Amino acid sequence: MGQDQTKQQIEKGLQLYQSNQTEKALQVWMKVLEKSSDLVGRFRVLGCLVTAHSEMGRYKEMLKFAVVQIDTARELEDADFLLESYLNLARSNEKLCEFHKTISYCKTCLGLPGTRAGAQLGGQVSLSMGNAFLGLSVFQKALESFEKALRYAHNNDDAMLECRVCCSLGSFYAQVKDYEKALFFPCKAAELVNDYGKGWSLKYRAMSQYHMAVAYRLLGHLGSAMECCEESMKIALQHGDRPLQALCLLCFADIHRSRGDLELSQLKLHCLSEGIYRSKGLQRELRAHVVRFHECVEETELYCGLCGESIGERNSRLQALPCSHIFHLRCLQNNGTRSCPNCRRSSMKPGFV
Repeated sequence: MGQDQTKQQIEKGLQLYQSNQTEKALQVWMKVLEKSSDLVGRFRVLGCLVTAHSEMGRYKEMLKFAVVQIDTARELEDADFLLESYLNLARSNEKLCEFHKTISYCKTCLGLPGTRAGAQLGGQVSLSMGNAFLGLSVFQKALESFEKALRYAHNNDDAMLECRVCCSLGSFYAQVKDYEKALFFPCKAAELVNDYGKGWSLKYRAMSQYHMAVAYRLLGHLGSAMECCEESMKIALQHGDRPLQALCLLCFADIHRSRGDLELSQLKLHCLSEGIYRSKGLQRELRAHVVRFHECVEETELYCGLCGESIGERNSRLQALPCSHIFHLRCLQNNGTRSCPNCRRSSMKPGFV
């Protein structure tokens, strides 16, 4: 595969990826990696694979492609490519919570001489380093790194980088319990998305909404927290962003806990108690918990809208639609419709939970 064909295939993969056909995009890029002899093209496609696996939460695969990209950059003997590949290696370790390694690779990036991309990527290196310091609870160094990244963003008119830094600052101030600033920075990120983000991935909107939800909950504004978290989860489901889905689920749980919603924990309690009393043959107690379990299911509407069976009682694979209605995966596969069986308004582009 020559240079021109490699470039065309990379572009084809990007178009598939942007239209949420992620698996097809990965297949195209993997074929380029297998067949192309163009080192620059291979380097670029490895960058695409690193980003895609990062957004899908496949961090070990992300690290694997980052390591291959380092080797490719060394073959190219180009300082700019080497800087980019070390940054991807730092990000991969950041996602895997290998924060000391992240900081080490970031320092390697900052120590590379004579790179034309230094001004462009320097802010991203500082952001990754700040996230690593935050993960280690080294708050002063984390703040210094975030402020440095913010200066890079302002000096280079990089609104996308500024948006990412603002989200990280929201997380920083939430951890140090300055909740007003924890809300201010993700709100600023949301403004940037509204002003400049038409050509950005929706993940930036989802990211800002999630951090706003966390801050609103900490401030006790639970209605606003729920709205922001629902918006973030909707986008995460549409784009198959499993890490963000997990964060949103935790945020939902925290919101319900803050509200004093104990129904979900009661449901689990009755389910476990039923198993205990059934094994001991205590029929009266068993009957009481079975009745209460089904009352909880009705109260919280935790049942599949197609088969009517409760959700969460058994380890069945579930599927959530963008409208937030949840069904058993097997029921949706057997149903054959192209819209939500409950509300009929949503497309059947699901996310797995």
